[in-house]
Amino acid sequence: MSLEQEVELIRRFPIFNKIAPAKQKLLCFSSERLTYGAGQEIFHMGDVGDSCYVVIDGTIEISVDRPHGAPPLVISSVAANGIVGEIAIFGSVPRTATATAKTRIEVLRISAELFRSVIRENPDAAIELIRSLAERLANTTAILTRETGAGA
Repeated sequence: MSLEQEVELIRRFPIFNKIAPAKQKLLCFSSERLTYGAGQEIFHMGDVGDSCYVVIDGTIEISVDRPHGAPPLVISSVAANGIVGEIAIFGSVPRTATATAKTRIEVLRISAELFRSVIRENPDAAIELIRSLAERLANTTAILTRETGAGA
């Protein structure tokens, strides 16, 4: 795939579509395009967060570990145009969940340094990231509330 095709691809993502074309090219040139098979783990809860992943195609399942050997709790699915792994980058904390390919997926792996740079220099990208995180927090809270029976 040519650099121009990669740039056209990155423009589909809400978080990147309003940034300067030169920064879009830098993102494409400096990022790594990866493919994972269904069931393959992308990162695990507790890992060091050195990058985030933008979903090009397929679906990623996000889960958290539960105590006492219970199976992991699936808290969300992220499809094309979604992003995973950014919490560990900005929070300077270990991965808060495990990301596993639910289907065959293609992702763009963006280093922590490059992603922080893009967000720092582009207020529209920062606002889109905050919107995405707020939506995810609300969904996760609802799932955990149902799971634990809180508020019942």
